Amino acid sequence: MKKFIVEGGNLLTGNIKISGAKNSAVALLPAAILSDDFSTIYNVPSISDTHNLIHILELLGCEIKFMDDTLVINSKNLENKVIEEQEACKLRASYYFMGSILAKFKKVEMFFPGGCNIGSRPIDIHLKGFEKLGAKVTTQGNKYLIEAEELIGANIYLDFASVGATINLMIASTKAKGITIIENAAKEPEIVNVATFLNNMGAKITGAGTSTIKIEGVTSLSNGIVENIPDRIEAGTYIIIGALAGKDLVIEGVIKEHLDALLSKLKEMGVNFTILGNSVKISKGENLKAVNIKTLVYPGFPTDLGQPVSVLLTQCNGTSLFEETIFENRQGHVPYLNKMGANISPSGQNLIVKGKTQLNGTDVSSTDLRAGASMICAALVANGKTTIEEIEHILRGYENIVEKLQQVGAKIIIEEKV
Repeated sequence: MKKFIVEGGNLLTGNIKISGAKNSAVALLPAAILSDDFSTIYNVPSISDTHNLIHILELLGCEIKFMDDTLVINSKNLENKVIEEQEACKLRASYYFMGSILAKFKKVEMFFPGGCNIGSRPIDIHLKGFEKLGAKVTTQGNKYLIEAEELIGANIYLDFASVGATINLMIASTKAKGITIIENAAKEPEIVNVATFLNNMGAKITGAGTSTIKIEGVTSLSNGIVENIPDRIEAGTYIIIGALAGKDLVIEGVIKEHLDALLSKLKEMGVNFTILGNSVKISKGENLKAVNIKTLVYPGFPTDLGQPVSVLLTQCNGTSLFEETIFENRQGHVPYLNKMGANISPSGQNLIVKGKTQLNGTDVSSTDLRAGASMICAALVANGKTTIEEIEHILRGYENIVEKLQQVGAKIIIEEKV
């Protein structure tokens, strides 16, 4: 077990380059097995979620070459094997193998997916969609068996604009007979990235990034190539860190349009930042104003930035209301922030944040990936030393986070827990 030790109160200056998107990579890798040959994915982050998916690919018979940030997947010898519990439970995104293996072999057998405990996160929307395509879904204890004699295109309306369900059903539909229409589809940039990858293999997908996606099924898919988009959540996290502790901190390699909801709120607070092409230059905010934030599906404020931005709200003057509308259990960070000196009152899924408060270093824990990111945000602005436990959650989603922060002046180290 590892832990972070952070000495707060240092101004951060320099450049941080954003890695490839975790939330896109974890879908691109399972989608790659639809190719009957080779696939190449550029800008892949070296994080534990990626390595866990690579391990599953190897168990399925794929040959993998991962050098720098380039991943080459040879799926010529792919086998349809059961994805066992110890593999599936390591990350939520293992469920994308449901769609890709179902499309490839018309049968998939795997255990329940894992991931952060941030709410019930049911996958019934995925399963109902598979059934619409003609598959039969059977639950055997904590294992799913999904099979179909043939996948047939269908009109699928999602009860909720779920990113995971949109991607999973889009993947499964690529080899369904006829045309599939996914309505009330999620619009996140990661969905466009996956659709581009599949189209480069020979799929026929239109409308990705809108609420209606059309997939015309094909019989086979060949070589695929794609560049993973920059991680907008990683970028947003470092931008928030810049607003807390930056001095002309430059966040490089971002797509500004993916961050509009966050940047709009920072502007409302009075944070000092400028957009320089594909970079954001940002400095610590003074006399920041309290604001109200509500998480929504894209292009609204992203739920994955809710926990980090709540730290910034503690440094705003006045009372802020934070409303979480996506997941019901994203408050694991609150007791630790209050332990550090914050004044946050939970109200259902909402938070009432009273600021400005001085944060002080202490022993805290990372209850999930983005809660862990919020602990780092808080530790960097706090007085004294903060020790963060359970950092395996953080390492799932932030590539080289220690090195990136150290190179701009943060005093952060990683230690093996004794």
